Amino acid sequence: MLLFILAAAAGLFAGSYTYAMANPTPRQVPTAVVGAEQGTRGEAFLSGMEKALDASVEVHRYDTVDAAREAVEQQKVFAILDARQGGRVHFDVSAASGASVAELLAKTAAKVGQTMKVPVTVTDLNPLQPGDPRGLAIFYISLAAVIIGFVGAIQLSVHARGLNPAERIGFTLAYALLGAFAIAAVVDWWLGALDLPFVQSWLVLALTMFTSGMVFTMFNTLVGRWSMIPTWGLMVLLGNPSSGGAVSWPLLPSALGHIGRWLPPGASVNAQHTAVYFNGHQHLFPYLVLAGWALVASTVFWMWRHRHPGGREIRRSGPAHAAT
Repeated sequence: MLLFILAAAAGLFAGSYTYAMANPTPRQVPTAVVGAEQGTRGEAFLSGMEKALDASVEVHRYDTVDAAREAVEQQKVFAILDARQGGRVHFDVSAASGASVAELLAKTAAKVGQTMKVPVTVTDLNPLQPGDPRGLAIFYISLAAVIIGFVGAIQLSVHARGLNPAERIGFTLAYALLGAFAIAAVVDWWLGALDLPFVQSWLVLALTMFTSGMVFTMFNTLVGRWSMIPTWGLMVLLGNPSSGGAVSWPLLPSALGHIGRWLPPGASVNAQHTAVYFNGHQHLFPYLVLAGWALVASTVFWMWRHRHPGGREIRRSGPAHAAT
């Protein structure tokens, strides 16, 4: 049985990451449009972009460039098409919103401009930090928090089996805080890969680690020694490829793009991404997702704590009776 489970896990692991990330394909890319009315050169350029991408460009029309840029900051759109200035097209991308999407849009815009013989100016409104030119560091630190989060819970189950429920939750929170601090310190202070808003990033990572640890603890309570299977499936096979960290969600298969936002890895990437690059436009949703998973997992564990394989008997000491 273990041989078949391990073989299946290997295939599913490779398959899930290959399916999601090996050949990212645009499906629906939210784009702000300013000054492209029906029958204009801007509208023709937009149609050329859709044809070149072989995908639907989700158009959001704005009256001004400032309004469109605010939509970029709020992460509602990934690019701005401005066709108001004569025959020239200004196409603004945002690498911080999604490096893979920005790169694809910039290359496609240049090709469409050459085909239509339209001058195109491509500008990156929100470039990535110099230490993270591919925009993958946030995915890596979130991945570390997820993996170490449930690996830590496994280690508590193996090496600290005698912990009672409240102690187990407390130690899960403790290693989450310490581990998250270590991740942030190494990436920011030591390697200098990201300039993090340190306290906020630390707490996002800590919440991610705690949530991941409690998810394993919940499954360990419900299914015992088989708990690694649902934990691995939820957090690694499904959660990480659909998180949008390595491949932005408009390039993911549509179902994964929607599901990923409701899972801890995707919520962690979204919260961290906004904290680092769009700090003035925080969204509550990813924090609610992480907190919701942590609360549900902790509640299930607490309610059925008698089923958890760990714990120890509490010795009750009473008054000594002298033998007569």
